[in-house]
Amino acid sequence: MQFHSSLPSFDPTLAALLQAEEDKQRDSIRLIASENYASAAVREASASVLTNKYSEGYAGARYYEGQQVVDQVERLAIARARVVFNAEHVNVQPYSGSPANLAVYLAFVKPGETVMGMRLAHGGHLTHGSKASITGKYWDIASYELDPHTGRLDYDLIRAKALQHRPRLLIAGHSAYPRQLDFAAFRSIADEIGAPLLVDMAHIAGLVAGGAHPSPIPHADVVTTTTHKTLRGPRGAMILCRAEHAGKIDKAVFPGLQGGPHNNTTAAIAVALHEAAQPSFSDYARQCVLNAQALGRSLQECGFELVSGGTDNHLLLIDLRKKNLAGKPVAEALDRAGLVANYNSVPWDDRPPQDPSGIRIGSPAMTTRGFREAEFKQIGKWIDRVVASTLDDQVITSVAAEVRDLCRNFPMP
Repeated sequence: MQFHSSLPSFDPTLAALLQAEEDKQRDSIRLIASENYASAAVREASASVLTNKYSEGYAGARYYEGQQVVDQVERLAIARARVVFNAEHVNVQPYSGSPANLAVYLAFVKPGETVMGMRLAHGGHLTHGSKASITGKYWDIASYELDPHTGRLDYDLIRAKALQHRPRLLIAGHSAYPRQLDFAAFRSIADEIGAPLLVDMAHIAGLVAGGAHPSPIPHADVVTTTTHKTLRGPRGAMILCRAEHAGKIDKAVFPGLQGGPHNNTTAAIAVALHEAAQPSFSDYARQCVLNAQALGRSLQECGFELVSGGTDNHLLLIDLRKKNLAGKPVAEALDRAGLVANYNSVPWDDRPPQDPSGIRIGSPAMTTRGFREAEFKQIGKWIDRVVASTLDDQVITSVAAEVRDLCRNFPMP
């Protein structure tokens, strides 16, 4: 009876791959800003019997019978999200962050109308209007950029551009911007041009939940977020909005873009939100910021240039141009050394996105494992050893051994 077989006995090939991934996650220092470690409880909910259920529609208004328990699970996730983020309305059904953002476009702007968001190369996200994304193909995009002198957002310049282009939707949010956002300034600009404000807080949702970053909820018409990253939940998404927009947001998600929700993910989101409501989560969120700042100082002491000069949140962006190295080979070398990061474009980068001039690093995953400032300072020294050696194999091997020794003292969930 194959249905009663365990994974190792039924599919040893896949089981071996999963074990290899677990080994890598255990023995590496994970610095990808969008990754984290989900708790055993979140993973248990993700693997629950709810993966067997199909549930088109919303709680109390399904197109399938047998939803008595599913409806309670979805309502629980919504209720917890409303409490954690003080939101008027929440939709927990988006499959991921990109469809969540696309649902907001569908709800508020017609194809061909103007949308304004942060340029991808300056720290924005693909779905904020990149030409590589459907958002850059179906809508007219007017992107704003960082100030070339400070590496930070200049809200006067954003306002001037908004007044020039009059977008029908204004987006605040990022995937590689290491500073806090001034949501009140964005709200003022949106009011002046008469456009709704969308805040994409996918990267900072956990920091917002834990009080380590100002909340966009009082200022935005709509807020989208993934549920992993700093929030430490499953791979899913949510849309939080003012009550007046609830109908159009829900219709945009279903039936506008999606069919049945992933009920097992909804359950895992509920667990993650329950975790985020605990006092210890605030300690975690604040430690994420402290750790990123400690790593930034360590890197600067080693002569690295950081975009904007540091960080206010969980991530850092290293500009390698003065080191005469490209981001991709450095990221590959760091990975071999057990320091897992991603290569990333930096503002005004003259290299292609496939081999840019920067490295993006973040603190969430290793903060979950218990790393504090001292460990992140050591990470900066290891990064410097690898880069200073011009990616020498012997140095990489030596650092990898030291990384494994440190990781053994901080068990993964």
